[in-house]
Amino acid sequence: MSEWYLYIIQCDNGAFYTGITTDVERRFAEHVAQGRKCAKYLKGKTPLELVFSEQVGEKGPAYRIERNVKSLSKKRKIDLIQGKLEIADLL
Repeated sequence: MSEWYLYIIQCDNGAFYTGITTDVERRFAEHVAQGRKCAKYLKGKTPLELVFSEQVGEKGPAYRIERNVKSLSKKRKIDLIQGKLEIADLL
């Protein structure tokens, strides 16, 4: 089984993009390249900065955590990035 990671990218305009992957470096490079594997949301919003990544376990829990993070307010996402909110709090 692969280990999954949650990651957050900050766009040039200050907006956040949240995703999950088994390889954060590869996935971030795909987003930065702005090619066909880049998330549509990130197209044209460069430069991008990887501001958070954390191992979250297996695929099922990773999807649930991603959904929960996506529903957070911007302030709560910043709390997560700054370590004031834990992934365990989002389960």
